Amino acid sequence: MTSSRRLRTVRTSLVGGIAAGSLLLLAGPAFAHVSVQPGTAEKGGYSTIAVKVPNEKDNASTVKVELSLDPKHPLASVMPQAVPGWEVKVEKTKLDKPLQMHGKTIEEAVSKVTWTGGKIEPGQFQQFPLSVGQLPTDADELVFKALQTYSDDDVVRWIDASTPGGHEAEHPAPVLKLVAKGSAGAADSHHDDKSDKDDKGSKAEPAAAEKSSGSDTTARVLGVVGIVVGVAGAVFGVVAGRRRSAA
Repeated sequence: MTSSRRLRTVRTSLVGGIAAGSLLLLAGPAFAHVSVQPGTAEKGGYSTIAVKVPNEKDNASTVKVELSLDPKHPLASVMPQAVPGWEVKVEKTKLDKPLQMHGKTIEEAVSKVTWTGGKIEPGQFQQFPLSVGQLPTDADELVFKALQTYSDDDVVRWIDASTPGGHEAEHPAPVLKLVAKGSAGAADSHHDDKSDKDDKGSKAEPAAAEKSSGSDTTARVLGVVGIVVGVAGAVFGVVAGRRRSAA
């Protein structure tokens, strides 16, 4: 093999390896986490949110989703929208301190919502809409905890707290940011009981927010591995070419 041919072999192998690694790196955001969409809502109002659950496995389906609401900030109204193929169970807990809303005393609040009976296949995601309110005015966020059960009995616990300015948790809990009324970026919210009732019978689709909550570390590692494999292939090509030339 001539020097020019060996050089072309090295270049081809390097380009192939780097391209493969780059594709894997770019694919990182596809490894999304369980999240709340949209991610913001106005304080003191009502909002329709959706629990977005992606299937992160390629050999099992998601068959159960459990969402625990923030016990520090109980909500007087939590109404799930029917999702075809899924059964929903709503659990309530008696409040230590009753809530006052629209002249009524609320002594219990929804603490947990569970969806079963359906399947989220590999490579797919499902959104589970909820109408929630009245959102608190004395908090900047609501933290939910989610359990995702797969058909192979594996349970992924999305309950880790995120540290501001720190590294992203491995399994971060879904968070709904609460902003002041009229703030830019706030989700579509409403502020009266009538609007809340209208949501119950609404067939409108939830807001489609498809942004991933962050790139997955595994995808990045695979991308680096792809680059290393490409470089190794280039070295092998050079060595093999030299051996043939020597023969």
